[in-house]
Amino acid sequence: MSDIIQLLPDHVANQIAAGEVVQRPASVVKELLENAIDAGATSIKLILKDAGRTLVQVIDNGIGMSPTDARLSFERHATSKIKDAQDLFNLNTKGFRGEALASIAAIAHVELKTKQENEELGTQLKIEGSKVISQDVISTTTGTSIAVKNLFFNIPARRNFLKSDTIETRHIVDEFQRVALAHPNIAFLLHHNGNEIYHLKESNLRKRIVSVFGAKMNEKLVPINEATDLITINGFVAKPEFAKKKRGEQFFFVNDRFIKSSYLHHAVTNAFEGLLENGYHPSYFLYLTVPANSIDINIHPTKTEIKFDNEKAIYAILRATIKHSLGQYNVAPVLDFNRDSTLDTPYEFKSKASTSTPKITVDPNFNPFKSESNFSTGTSNTQQWEPSELVIEKTITTPQEELFSQEEKEPETGKTFQIQKKYLLSSIKSGMVLINQSLAHQRILYEEFLESITVNEAMSQQLLFPVHISFSSTDIEMITAMKSELENTGFQFESITNEAVVVKGIPTSITESQISLILEQLLDDMKLEVPESSFSQFDVMAKSFAKSLAIKTGTTLNTKEQESLVHDLFSCKEPTVSPFGKATFKTLTLKEIDAIFNSH
Repeated sequence: MSDIIQLLPDHVANQIAAGEVVQRPASVVKELLENAIDAGATSIKLILKDAGRTLVQVIDNGIGMSPTDARLSFERHATSKIKDAQDLFNLNTKGFRGEALASIAAIAHVELKTKQENEELGTQLKIEGSKVISQDVISTTTGTSIAVKNLFFNIPARRNFLKSDTIETRHIVDEFQRVALAHPNIAFLLHHNGNEIYHLKESNLRKRIVSVFGAKMNEKLVPINEATDLITINGFVAKPEFAKKKRGEQFFFVNDRFIKSSYLHHAVTNAFEGLLENGYHPSYFLYLTVPANSIDINIHPTKTEIKFDNEKAIYAILRATIKHSLGQYNVAPVLDFNRDSTLDTPYEFKSKASTSTPKITVDPNFNPFKSESNFSTGTSNTQQWEPSELVIEKTITTPQEELFSQEEKEPETGKTFQIQKKYLLSSIKSGMVLINQSLAHQRILYEEFLESITVNEAMSQQLLFPVHISFSSTDIEMITAMKSELENTGFQFESITNEAVVVKGIPTSITESQISLILEQLLDDMKLEVPESSFSQFDVMAKSFAKSLAIKTGTTLNTKEQESLVHDLFSCKEPTVSPFGKATFKTLTLKEIDAIFNSH
């Protein structure tokens, strides 16, 4: 037999590498931003078109590249950041593999412009699918500009697997935020389809966090500072009252590199023990600085996983530091054994003479059992107790048979009972039905909202004073994109600025205090694609509103409310399941009930 093993051509090897390095447009954004930071840039501009499908361009004012370096940078495993294997254990740069540009060039049209500070002219390079189309000398500014066009043009299957523009933009913004938060000393600019999303000026860490997540974030932050021989910890945690049900706004940075660590996350949640409700997660922005030779980053191509030499010690220090800060800033409850100063005797009382014991006087003629005594009315005691005696007498003389006859007069079906403030039990001809009150209400509200958004014109109630709510830049963009759909549900906006929305009208089914909660829940659901099977934006909105406004477990319902809920549920088009696919009720037939008691 002839030999069958052969070396793959470079362009095929690059496409295989691209499968790991470049998973979506956000991967390209991450690699290009990190290259710009490694080049010593102080100002970085990111330009997007069609969520990165058509264009991802990064422009920086870094050191630039020579013509030779520009050409060599697109070769596999070509890098300026390490020289031998030992450098892998002492990394001070974002990149080190030398795979990113080669992988990107294999699956896109790439145009590079670069110039070094001491050179008069720069270099322009055009590459399509790993093939160099042209290399020219041009006049350009100091630094580097890389434009990645038509991503996955030669891998249609990968291009078809990309999600909607909204979702892909969300992933890009996530990567942008991670890089921007890690480097508050660098100015960042983000443009998408000609609209400015972020304009972040050089600032300190607190200002950068507020610039990214909106002005209302400032009041939530508790500073964290600790320095030991092993590790230095800086950053912020959010106060427990601002914890969220969804995991978001949780950032770990090790030596200015964003990482994911379930182990360290556990240390943070452990520090919040006793301060958070069950199911809630704290927000945090924590910056860990450790010696470069005590960590290993070369684990995964995305470089978001990391191994520490002293994991257990770092866990203990992190947990203790956060606990200390929460106590220091009076966020956590503490035992206070100090005397309350308000209970001290004032100085002016010390010079006064000691007070005498008060005298007690008794009326010897007082007799509470005299018939003439009246305490509440002018009538005698006998007259006052007379009605009670009649009531007792009537109760005693009521025949026992009469009680049973009254019970039999109750209707055989339709009676509802609430169980543990969670379920409704209703009798039906064939047996009984057990209803989950929260899931049932979600289904009712979901169908009502979906109908009002898509079919009917929703009713709106005007607010006496417009409500001003602050949001981050990305949240504002999402609200702007959904404005017409929100107005269909009954919301009315007076204005939408870069930092806040002013609401002047709301749907009749919600209250003023619920506005912020509902909008934040909706934004969370849109970001997290909940659920993934949604057929449209309307569907996600209706589900989000229904989840926010539905009756919660633990709510007591009176008889009328119980009957109304049961009636409305069975008037729905799809009463059997909630909007999220969970069963709303369970029917028990008389045979099934008999079987329970007859089983041995």
